[in-house]
Amino acid sequence: MDAIDSIRLWSVVTIVCSAFVLIVLERFFPYQPQRFARKGIGTDLIMYALVQSYVMGLLISYLISMIDDHTTLDRWHAVRDLPLTVQFAVFFITHDFYIYWFHRWQHSNPVLWRLHEAHHSTVDVDWLSGSRSHSLEILVNQTVEFAPILLLASPEIAVVKGAVDAVWGMYIHSNIDVRTGWLQYIINGPEMHRWHHARDGAAHNKNFSTKLAIWDWMFGTAFRPTDSKPGAYGIGIEYPQNYFKQHVYAFRRSDRNQ
Repeated sequence: MDAIDSIRLWSVVTIVCSAFVLIVLERFFPYQPQRFARKGIGTDLIMYALVQSYVMGLLISYLISMIDDHTTLDRWHAVRDLPLTVQFAVFFITHDFYIYWFHRWQHSNPVLWRLHEAHHSTVDVDWLSGSRSHSLEILVNQTVEFAPILLLASPEIAVVKGAVDAVWGMYIHSNIDVRTGWLQYIINGPEMHRWHHARDGAAHNKNFSTKLAIWDWMFGTAFRPTDSKPGAYGIGIEYPQNYFKQHVYAFRRSDRNQ
């Protein structure tokens, strides 16, 4: 087994083990009372986390190959020649900055919101609910994320970055009672991101950060009350439970506000 195959194996092991740890922590240290077998968990696990992630991975790889065939980006070694830790830091920070602003745009643009609202439709936020995202949204975001990595960086970076994204996504949505103190000004976690999914008026359009909470604090969108918890989650409408109907629902006629 060569180095990249070993990294792929350990990335899968890390994701699976992290999911197990989060499930256990949710049971013993819940942020709010919540059932494990919540409504929609089967769709989120099978259709979104397993099937969609695999299909989107193949499609995005094809798109990146097309980009590679028509550019000379893969021969630009300015990033690839840097140490792996520096390469990872470059893409970790730049992508997180991009996703913060794109996320804000999704909440203010009616067309983008139609795709993004699937992610907010679950009324029970937990370690798995972060996987629920419209496939077109995933196609845009992950192409923007992984095309530069695969074309400009060492191949190990894409694998490690993908694993970090998966684990962090499960963590910030998890139903765990976490208190990180001053670290929440830098590193994002469930104590802020769960408010992003809340229907409470004061939390509307707040906490857009994914991994680095610093963007919310820098640009005035941070919301972190210490004396209350969200009253409810979701988007306030009866959202389809079927995977395919959820995708079609984004193209319905009647408009909805986020």
